[in-house]
Amino acid sequence: MAVVKSNNRKKHQSYISVPSQIINSISQSSLESLLQPPQKKQAMHFSQNPCLIPQEKAEISSGEKDGKNYENSEFWKQPDGMGYRPCLDFSEKYSKESGGMNQQRNQIVDAVVIARILGAALVVPILQVNVIWGDESEFSDIFDLEHFKNVLANDVRIVSSLPSTHLMTRPVEEKRTPLHASPEWIRSRYLKRLRRDGVLLLRGLDSRLSKDLPSDLQKLRCKVAFHALRFAPHISEFGNKLTERMKTEGPYLALHLRMEKDVWVRTGCLPGLTPEYDKMINDERRRRPELLTSRSNMTYHERKLAGLCPLNALEVTRLLKALGAPKGTRIYWAGGIPLGGKEALLPLKRVFPYLYNKEDLALPEELKPFEKKASLMAAIDYIVSEKSDVFLASHGGNMGHAIQGHRAYAGLKKTITPNKRQMLPYFLNSSLPEAEFNRIILDLHQDSLGQPELRNSKARRDVTKYPIPECMCNSSTKADASI
Repeated sequence: MAVVKSNNRKKHQSYISVPSQIINSISQSSLESLLQPPQKKQAMHFSQNPCLIPQEKAEISSGEKDGKNYENSEFWKQPDGMGYRPCLDFSEKYSKESGGMNQQRNQIVDAVVIARILGAALVVPILQVNVIWGDESEFSDIFDLEHFKNVLANDVRIVSSLPSTHLMTRPVEEKRTPLHASPEWIRSRYLKRLRRDGVLLLRGLDSRLSKDLPSDLQKLRCKVAFHALRFAPHISEFGNKLTERMKTEGPYLALHLRMEKDVWVRTGCLPGLTPEYDKMINDERRRRPELLTSRSNMTYHERKLAGLCPLNALEVTRLLKALGAPKGTRIYWAGGIPLGGKEALLPLKRVFPYLYNKEDLALPEELKPFEKKASLMAAIDYIVSEKSDVFLASHGGNMGHAIQGHRAYAGLKKTITPNKRQMLPYFLNSSLPEAEFNRIILDLHQDSLGQPELRNSKARRDVTKYPIPECMCNSSTKADASI
């Protein structure tokens, strides 16, 4: 993020420029050495037409086949929103003042807020090319740039590039923004330098800004995330087209599956497919211990019981069955190809055969404009997942959190948050009867289905994941929606 100073309007104008890291794709591995799984022993065919019934044998009643059971199924019931709705009423003081894809969204949100704090203009972020993915997408390739500028016109001045008066300016570069940086720290650290040099370049902003900001800045974060950052028209149009194809026969569930090879390596977990795959992950982790993201002193079993591992296909299947998902449920799965290929999804597909991703739903020529562009493929998955009737992420991460917050803001749509820490001991208890298992798992998730949840009930929660109470209000707050 760079800031530049000009003499317009009898006031120095500073500019912030953000060379943002490329999006954390949900459809490509982020590690070049992890791209190739072992030789597959068999191929598995997934129907290219989601309207056709798969050939695998499945215990599905006639009512489930034709979708007639959807309306009566408790699984599709939406949570009680308690009257909450989007509500971004900025204070009078704020109004008078001047002013990997999912990781990148976070950085852009932070950049806008920092520009507002410093009273600086924001230069449209430059997206750096990732040497592995080779994705050269620019901001305007992913997001609607003019919409972004227009929505934020009264909050922050946004320019496409530095003015000619500042092109020769060597920006002050800052790489050490600490975690949980407060507005006071930002002003004390940058304001004098910004006024002196005119341009400030900030790198590595992801989740650096404090989560506990003044109310107006929290509202600004929501305004950027839920209003300003709209996908480019060609992405939105295609994502909506796939959404309509999923909705042709009733409601659908979106799963964000994190089962790629690099995910198992980075989380310190094992896929549980075969001893061969487990050995591969352990060997890779020993060769490259720096890839382990955190808590290196924990064993795999300890991580699993602590709820730090992604759910595999079998665990997702058991969870959905326990929560009452009909066997005829149509499922859209977002994410990269799992370790082991689509065969890793067989436990899920045997029970829920109507399982599709964007490659299954789209014609080959429809996907061509998006091929080899991980950020655009991630955006498509985001759209179809956000618009689903029910959403579930098998693991946390930027995309799951972003969609959870977006769905809450869009009307508290049903979002299942797996209670992994409490439910996994029951998954490991093979002597537990299925009916008892299902009752326990359902009971554990009664309050994890997308009901209103206050951000300030726990410290350092991101308002873009928990938009209540700063960005949503109900009749008890006596506030009106303004956007």
